[in-house]
Amino acid sequence: MNNPPKVAVVILNWNGIKHLRQFLPSVMTSVYPNLEIIVGDNASTDGSVGFIRQEYPSIKIIENDQNYGFTGGYNKVLDRVEADYFILLNSDVEVSPGWIAPVISLMESDPLIAAAAPKIKAFNQRNYFEHAGAAGGFIDMFGYPFCQGRMFYEIEEDKGQYQQSHEVFWATGAAMFIKKHCWQEAGGFDDRFFAHMEEIDLCWRLKNIGYKVMYCAESEVFHLGGGTLNVENPFKTFLNFRNNLLLLQNNLPFWRAMFIIPIRIWMDLLALFRFLGEGKRKDAWAVSRAHQNFVLSLFKSKGQPKLPVRAKHYPLKGIYNDSIVWAFFKQKKRHFTELDPADFL
Repeated sequence: MNNPPKVAVVILNWNGIKHLRQFLPSVMTSVYPNLEIIVGDNASTDGSVGFIRQEYPSIKIIENDQNYGFTGGYNKVLDRVEADYFILLNSDVEVSPGWIAPVISLMESDPLIAAAAPKIKAFNQRNYFEHAGAAGGFIDMFGYPFCQGRMFYEIEEDKGQYQQSHEVFWATGAAMFIKKHCWQEAGGFDDRFFAHMEEIDLCWRLKNIGYKVMYCAESEVFHLGGGTLNVENPFKTFLNFRNNLLLLQNNLPFWRAMFIIPIRIWMDLLALFRFLGEGKRKDAWAVSRAHQNFVLSLFKSKGQPKLPVRAKHYPLKGIYNDSIVWAFFKQKKRHFTELDPADFL
């Protein structure tokens, strides 16, 4: 690659010294001719910064004055990074030496490609996809996200069924490649999300202004997952349900949002009753709090992001124009390949 664009791998850390010890060695083996590795720290108190300075003096450290979460943390750190491409990489991801070049090559092939992600596989089950991204993300008509290789709790084994790079709806924040000018044009992450689904929101905004998001099958990484918030954490339940409503509010045309959001709230109530039936009272209360928080946010102007102007074209490629809930739980379709391609926009 002649005159390769500058790439910055940016790892956001908060008290993650355990993961830095385990996964930084693989990141340091990354082979790319114009690369900078950066750790952005959200005011860690576990000695993370001192560890990096001592063991990896070549890594640039950008320190935030407090924990701003995933969204605010990255927004503040990336304001201070100079590069053509950002790679937002979770601290619990193992990479191979040549993981960067295939994705950059794909993105350089089309000026409309704003973001992309490699294949995401499970660190502890290396033949299987990983929940957070798998082989590229999609979304259904009611705002439920899913992936090639992962629908709800069903994780597929990688048997080469998703070896074709192509456009998707969203790229995972666990290993997201994004052009700096596209990040700036879209306005970065919405700080209100704090964590979870913020990357889907960003990708949707990018698509709304005419860009593409890609899955690159020629690159793969291995994600441990659950490093910050455990799957069983009620705060994670709150974020997932609240942020999914913010996602719809941010990106749907106004009149469609007025139709879809009430339906989603009713569908969420089914999940609330399921949690109660399983004895998960804290998760049920988290769903209720998510709805309360979202409704109250509708009456607040402070903190509302300034969204980019929506492109005239709609619908957008990568939307499943049906209910993934119905397909999965009622029609028992457990794999992405069982969905009818004609139902995708």
